[in-house]
Amino acid sequence: MSTPPRHPLKSLPATRTGPCAAAQAAPRPAVGEPKGAARKGVPSALRPDPQQGDGRYPIAWLCICAPRDAVPTATSKCLCGRDRSAIGRTKVLALIEDHTAHRDACPLRINQEGRQAA
Repeated sequence: MSTPPRHPLKSLPATRTGPCAAAQAAPRPAVGEPKGAARKGVPSALRPDPQQGDGRYPIAWLCICAPRDAVPTATSKCLCGRDRSAIGRTKVLALIEDHTAHRDACPLRINQEGRQAA
């Protein structure tokens, strides 16, 4: 048994005969960002939102999904607890009208309009 001949263009690294220690990595911070990183943040991120709302917020949602060449679906949800859904063109159209009628009869909306008028 003899060792196979080495290709003349191939260089093989020399093998070590004894054990060697692994190189030590640089120490990392214990947790999260380096110290003082939070102080370098954007100052506007700490300020309150400069845009003031007009006091309105959503109460009811109507979601309609009508892909081409597929059956349309719709859902109508309200914060008063109303949650309805419909599948099919005729039922979706009926739900849209029902949702519009609910906007006028919703107890949450009636109370808000009375509060704003007074």
